[in-house]
Amino acid sequence: MQRKINLLLLLFSLLGAGVAFVLGELLLDRRPYDLPQMVLVGIYFAIVALCVGIGALVAETISPRLNGQSWKLRYLGTSWKMFPLMVVLLLGVGTLTEFVYELNFGGSKPVKNVVMVIDDSGSMMQSDPSDRRYAAAKNLVQQLKKDNKVAVVTFSNEASVVQPLLPLSKAANREKVMEVISSLKTTEGGTNISGALAEAMKVIHEDGADRGAMVILLSDGVSQFNTSTELTDYVARGIKVNTIGLALDDPSGASLLQNIASGTGGQYYDVADANRLGDVFQQIYDRLGDRTLLTERSDQTADSPYYAVVRVLALMLLGTALGLGLGIVFDNRHLARSFSIGGAVSGLVAGLILESGLNGDTLWDPMTRLLALLVLAAILTLFTYIVPVGEGRLSRRGRAAGAANAPADSIHSPRRNRGSKGF
Repeated sequence: MQRKINLLLLLFSLLGAGVAFVLGELLLDRRPYDLPQMVLVGIYFAIVALCVGIGALVAETISPRLNGQSWKLRYLGTSWKMFPLMVVLLLGVGTLTEFVYELNFGGSKPVKNVVMVIDDSGSMMQSDPSDRRYAAAKNLVQQLKKDNKVAVVTFSNEASVVQPLLPLSKAANREKVMEVISSLKTTEGGTNISGALAEAMKVIHEDGADRGAMVILLSDGVSQFNTSTELTDYVARGIKVNTIGLALDDPSGASLLQNIASGTGGQYYDVADANRLGDVFQQIYDRLGDRTLLTERSDQTADSPYYAVVRVLALMLLGTALGLGLGIVFDNRHLARSFSIGGAVSGLVAGLILESGLNGDTLWDPMTRLLALLVLAAILTLFTYIVPVGEGRLSRRGRAAGAANAPADSIHSPRRNRGSKGF
């Protein structure tokens, strides 16, 4: 048993982690429309196992410092045959841990119902003469998933529900909502935010289903509104109101929308140019509340210590599985132990990096995931210097094969001559 480091293994594992990062980001960016989140995360970590595993296996093939020349001569073919098992292991563990992470405890519910509350008052003729708000709303409807429901409320002096909550499970329903939005026109009148939010809450109540909901409120004006009383139902049900202030010249209008957003746990967006509304709606969609191990928690569990611990423990389990998988590939029980312990430690560090670093930023979050993957690969492969390793097969095939191939005279003892020698 010796403490060893294969620097080539470290280098190739880091290169594998880098390749896995690129492929993983492409997967997250172009996720298949109907692919469940837990399967998506499982595939992500299967890609990590594939790339890091290939790097480690190629490095040991070139320089078998950890396994020795005997492994290269006798077991290399077996290692490549065992390699798919490692990928399947990470696929399963990744899917399982993501499933647990998506479970809702303590009354938390993912956002499934989206109510868009759109200002149609006369002032919108100046703020949004090209009706960009309708185009942004239709684009959001196009992006929502099949398990979402969407409703549309418009308001000026009075608020009206132009589209009650409608499930988007059918393409015809999605087209219907978009047609309703296309038919909307700017009207005359003032800005009745109070009535608009009251109507939005009625829509949510009438649905009756115990589903998480979110409101998107867009306005360019100011209204009489008592945040301490009129937001009571929203706060009680944990419903966020994300507000968008469009071309607001009156500071009191921006202040009101900020207070509504902060009072419900939502986000306020200040938009000077209506042409930017599409980007803002995209940001809101990106923060809709999909809770995954690889992204920021943007729902009501954002500050939950429970989900923080679950994420870190999940990464520890994934790191352990990655290390165990490498040990199985190399068919070495000592490496399996060393890599598994190292994987748990590296998973702990990677989990802390993800938990503290992910913030929803389109540039920072990918860099956080890259750092986590590099740490996962580096600590795991360096742990053979802390936990000593040696040659010890997980299976007994090598010993059996050696016995089968041994010369006959080395197996059978020569027969004794039992004849009498005489005196």
